[in-house]
Amino acid sequence: MLIKLVIIICSPNFLSKMKRFVYIITDRNRKNLHVGLCSDLVKTLQFYSDMPTLFFDSAQQLNRLVYFEEINTEEQAMERFKTVSTYTRPQKEKMIRPVNPDWIDLTIGLKFESGIRVRPQLRPSVNANRRAITF
Repeated sequence: MLIKLVIIICSPNFLSKMKRFVYIITDRNRKNLHVGLCSDLVKTLQFYSDMPTLFFDSAQQLNRLVYFEEINTEEQAMERFKTVSTYTRPQKEKMIRPVNPDWIDLTIGLKFESGIRVRPQLRPSVNANRRAITF
């Protein structure tokens, strides 16, 4: 039931001929792995950040995109989504680790590729006395 809700919200034009994304998103502690399907990954991630406690409580906000696949047809995407959804946690981790071994958030790179300006989280400052860059 929860997964059907995600599909409806993420892709309102579900029947159109667009590329689909099967993705795995997790919280900062990597405790929960959530599989989703959508047609616009950037908008979906924005939805997760706008509604942080929709699926879990505030301690388990889904905010880290760790894996995604781009699939050309709706049928293949739905089949892949169903397959990945049935995977156990070790199977999902085995799928994530070859492409993202450090489990970094892929959102920044995705926004960069789509042309959205990302504001940096940390701004380096130069200390004049030490001539070192600090964060």
